[in-house]
Amino acid sequence: MGRRHFSSATARFITCYRNILHHHNTLPEIFSSMDPSTSKPTSDLPPQPHHGSIILFDNNNNHHPDYISDLPDEVLSCIFHFLPNAADRKTCSLVCKRWLIVEGQSRHRLVLDARQELSSRVQTIFSRFDSVTKLVLRCDRRSVSIVDDALILISLRCKNLTRLKLRGCRELTDVGLAAFAMNTNCLKKFSSGSCLFGVKGMNAVLQHCKNLEELSIKRHHGVLEPIGPGVASLSLKTICFREIYNGHCFDPLITGAKNLKTLKIIRCIGDWDRVFQTISTRENSLVQIHLERIQLTDMGLEAISNCKFVDTLHLVKTPECTDDGLTSIAENCKLLRKLHIDGWRTNRIGGHLGLISVANHCINLQELVLISVNPSLSSLEAIFTNCRKLERLALCGSDSIGDKEISCIADKCLALKKLCIKGCPITDKGIETFAWGCPNLVKIKVKKCRGVTVKVVDKLRIRRGRLVVNMDVAEIEPEAVIEDASVAVDDDAGSSSRNGHGHGQASVFNPRYGLLACTFRRWSIGRSNDGL
Repeated sequence: MGRRHFSSATARFITCYRNILHHHNTLPEIFSSMDPSTSKPTSDLPPQPHHGSIILFDNNNNHHPDYISDLPDEVLSCIFHFLPNAADRKTCSLVCKRWLIVEGQSRHRLVLDARQELSSRVQTIFSRFDSVTKLVLRCDRRSVSIVDDALILISLRCKNLTRLKLRGCRELTDVGLAAFAMNTNCLKKFSSGSCLFGVKGMNAVLQHCKNLEELSIKRHHGVLEPIGPGVASLSLKTICFREIYNGHCFDPLITGAKNLKTLKIIRCIGDWDRVFQTISTRENSLVQIHLERIQLTDMGLEAISNCKFVDTLHLVKTPECTDDGLTSIAENCKLLRKLHIDGWRTNRIGGHLGLISVANHCINLQELVLISVNPSLSSLEAIFTNCRKLERLALCGSDSIGDKEISCIADKCLALKKLCIKGCPITDKGIETFAWGCPNLVKIKVKKCRGVTVKVVDKLRIRRGRLVVNMDVAEIEPEAVIEDASVAVDDDAGSSSRNGHGHGQASVFNPRYGLLACTFRRWSIGRSNDGL
């Protein structure tokens, strides 16, 4: 690394330190006389290099005194944590030997390429990064991953590991995972995807990791026998299963987790009615339930309705569920705050009767997402009238949502803050009603609605300058509307920054992004569920 690169890294380090000083007045203001753009101090004191020191250069290649070496290791470590990204940390760590050591000792999260070649470097890597608590091991499908010996060595070196994520580590077996579990007593979060270890490995994790709180298994086909529950049944709070062929093997784990609060089952084969019927027969603490593309009927929804503490429910593409099951949920889950329904255009759930029950019983509802369902105007009026706390609303891919329904929203949803409308037969006339309605509205997103033009944005801007309007007025093929309306995309909220939207500005999105605000991932307060 050349001098210019050193100076650039040091400048970023100094800038970060000054930001810390601005918020933490207890740190010494050593750099108050330094220019962060050139790392050039105004003082003319001669340099005094010592062990672990660095030499700063200005644009004229003149060196200057080393003030940074006077900082204690604890302050250096704090600054490393405040650097904006991993690339800056890596660059700054190469400035001098002392920075290399301090950065390694202060690193708590590590992401490694878990190909076979990593095995020979485990000792060296974890000698430097000896304080890691969050570890991610990833291997692509075309490569050979690390083997059991490497994972066992990692468990011996990382005694304080609290989170482990395995992705594509197909060479790991039950032997390695069992040894890892026995050596790691502090593990709280375990995530596995596309791995091939089996029943013994999974049971070892559940039996030895007594502090395990979050478990996520994705695309795992090596389990053929029942799993769990083990000692982790007392500590598990979050379980997430995705794309598991033998999902029924995890039934004992789910039903045995006595303090489970969040359960997500996505595209897993199994008889889930029976699982929820078992859960409902005992005291449970379930708060959040996310069900997507699984075998579930109204009997399962009726069992879920006995879980009195449920406040968040996602029903995505469960074609056997009807309004009868939704009515059971509404009548018994009095604490329901967030309800997401993707009817998959079956017209069996989310229609008139189901939404009327939600309106009559779920007065605490704050977030409602309706995808590919056709609610009636009267059912929407009931919800908007009775659910006075409704703050976030998404209506996507619905043939029954027109200007009358939109006008009803503007007239009755006084608490509404976020609104997404996608693939609905509305026009400028309906959107224009928000120039006067919904006094608390801060953001509206309109996607793939052919009747809406950019002209309505100007009217909204004149009337409500602070309202953020994200508008897509591009021509979209009808089949694209149907397909995108059924897919929820997580990174919707970040799209505004990528596309440079400002207050009251219209924008044209690339249709391939399928931006669906109905997920409200970053609009609502929630925790991430899969992985670290």
